[in-house]
Amino acid sequence: MENTLKTAKTWLTDFFDPAIKKEVQHLIENDQEGLKDRFYKNMEFGTGGMRGIMGVGTNRINKYTLGKSTQGLSNYLKEVYEGEEIKVVIAYDCRHNSDSLSQLVAEVFSANGIKVYRFSELRTTPELSFAVRYLNCHAGIVLTASHNPPEYNGYKVYWSDGCQIVPPQDGEIVAAINALSYEEINFEGNDELIESIDTEVDEAFFEASVAHGDFNVPGKDDFKIVFTSLHGTSITAIPEVLKRAGYKNVTIIEAQAEPNGDFPTVESPNPEEPEALSMAIEKAEEIGADMVIGTDPDSDRLGVAVRNLEGKMEIVNGNQAMIMMTHFLLEQKKKKGFEGNEFVATTIVSTPMLEAMAKAYGVTFKTALTGFKWIGKMIKDYPELQFLGGGEESFGYMVGDFVRDKDAVTSALLACEIGAQAKANGSSFFKDLIDCYVAYGFYKEHLISLTKKGISGAEEIKQMLKDFKENPVQTVAGSKVKWIEDYNTSVAKNVLTGEEKPIDIPKSNVLIYETEDGTRIAARPSGTEPKVKFYISTNTELEKAENFKKVDAELDAKIDRIKNELQLG
Repeated sequence: MENTLKTAKTWLTDFFDPAIKKEVQHLIENDQEGLKDRFYKNMEFGTGGMRGIMGVGTNRINKYTLGKSTQGLSNYLKEVYEGEEIKVVIAYDCRHNSDSLSQLVAEVFSANGIKVYRFSELRTTPELSFAVRYLNCHAGIVLTASHNPPEYNGYKVYWSDGCQIVPPQDGEIVAAINALSYEEINFEGNDELIESIDTEVDEAFFEASVAHGDFNVPGKDDFKIVFTSLHGTSITAIPEVLKRAGYKNVTIIEAQAEPNGDFPTVESPNPEEPEALSMAIEKAEEIGADMVIGTDPDSDRLGVAVRNLEGKMEIVNGNQAMIMMTHFLLEQKKKKGFEGNEFVATTIVSTPMLEAMAKAYGVTFKTALTGFKWIGKMIKDYPELQFLGGGEESFGYMVGDFVRDKDAVTSALLACEIGAQAKANGSSFFKDLIDCYVAYGFYKEHLISLTKKGISGAEEIKQMLKDFKENPVQTVAGSKVKWIEDYNTSVAKNVLTGEEKPIDIPKSNVLIYETEDGTRIAARPSGTEPKVKFYISTNTELEKAENFKKVDAELDAKIDRIKNELQLG
């Protein structure tokens, strides 16, 4: 507590605004726990950049923490690109203070002689990723906390390739930030270096999205879509992109169309949560729509609901959406003819089904750590290969390489193409998914996400993962554990034979058990939220589509057994 108090008192100097000093003094005198939580550490960069609760303190998103990060990034850019005219582009989402914080960030960049393109109004994260390369910028920033609760905001950093920063670059930037004192932040902006952007970049982005996501499938006139932006940024892009691709039957949920950082109609603006899409699904049932699409606040995550075998709307999970999108892209490429250099990609906690599918098509398959920055890095690392598409279980997908992050705009269009074509062929999105299970194996996944807030929560997460590693599971649902993959040590060990193999992926706090029957259990802490996550993947053969319900129930029962065995119910 002594160090925390010492840190807090540094915020009482004349450099800090009077209101800030007053609040810090109040915390010192009246709220020791609040003081500790705000000042016990510096805000850290995770898988999605810097994200946290807004407020006073080193462990909060505010003028000074963002200013310091921007000053450190400015210093780093000037060192790496010495002698060049450095350019950055900034976007922001619907969250409280995103507009003003983005202006603050622009002023710090400009105060350091850096040219700034700033979107005049809120825009999607995929458009920011696109804009970095379109405007030939050295870096990009988006002010967003993605799907986190209303009290959060964040700061994602993109590099010149349009991809989020990865090691060792992120570490070098963090070092440049940590080397600074708050008093070294230059807040004196230069308006001549800040340029507002809007329709020109919008137009280019819309054209690129349609070019990558529109395959001129039949049945568009007869395909009914319900769309919700969940109070976020996708309202600026998805309706226009769908219109340009020829979709006329699009019903927008007006009560959720207005951008609002309070997200008043949902408990969480995260399409991974079924409740978030409930209003759109209700409307779809009412009007007989074929598909529901909904996005998170910055429009990188996409939720999709389609009609199941009973004709009821059902949300497909991120793994299922990824399988369908990749299968569609592979089929489209097959029609044109494979060139032999194509690849698809996913992450280590996503469904193994994608690898089985890639193998069946003779296409290169690559896997990465959680986070689209790692998939984006593959595109840069393997310029000789052609990236078709890739995704992860957390409702994200990337179509081609024109955006180097998960992109709910283009993947929303792609989902509609899949659904419209299936309906025109007398099938459906859901029936085509079952056909994929017959062809490549029936893989079913389940995610358990446990929230542990604050300092004690961080310690609890650390201990849970330690226990998971130090007390290894020997069997899962009656099948012996064969492989233990430890991404902290970069070693995969066959516990039945003693064989060890190196893991050629950067180190990360992830542990995966794989059994003899192919069941996989993965554990990792979230990089953006106070959560620990456990991923369960099971699989079996599905001989024919008519057996789907029976086999689906069997896999559900197996997942329940695994949850009970691991005491994760």
